[in-house]
Amino acid sequence: MDAIDEGILRELTADARLPYRELGARVGLSANAAAQRVRRLVESGTIRGFTVVTAASGPDGLPSGLEVFIEVRLADDTTNESFTAALTRGFAQVLDAVHVTGSYDYLLHAVVADPAALDQLVRRLKREAGAAQTFTRLALRA
Repeated sequence: MDAIDEGILRELTADARLPYRELGARVGLSANAAAQRVRRLVESGTIRGFTVVTAASGPDGLPSGLEVFIEVRLADDTTNESFTAALTRGFAQVLDAVHVTGSYDYLLHAVVADPAALDQLVRRLKREAGAAQTFTRLALRA
């Protein structure tokens, strides 16, 4: 990653809907070159997704609700790659996923609206992403 990639990340963090023409102009590239760089950042996993911040978001721009940390042990037939791919395809509540050492494989940081949404998230992790076992902690305060 070079200074141009860092500029692209900075600009997209501020406005993920920025047209490639404008993005390129801001970082000194053509629209096509900017689009190619963004595709490469997505393919390498540097950019894991684009998100929407709604009116329900807190003052820091993060979704408001219950902040949770979920430890995930993968099923024997689930690979790290398939698990992280599943997360990027449809788990917008998951803000971060870290591959960790210890008795669990991943630590997820997520924000859900309420306990029912947490239950749905955990069930989906097991059904759609290959989680065999989970252990959830609720953040009481930041």
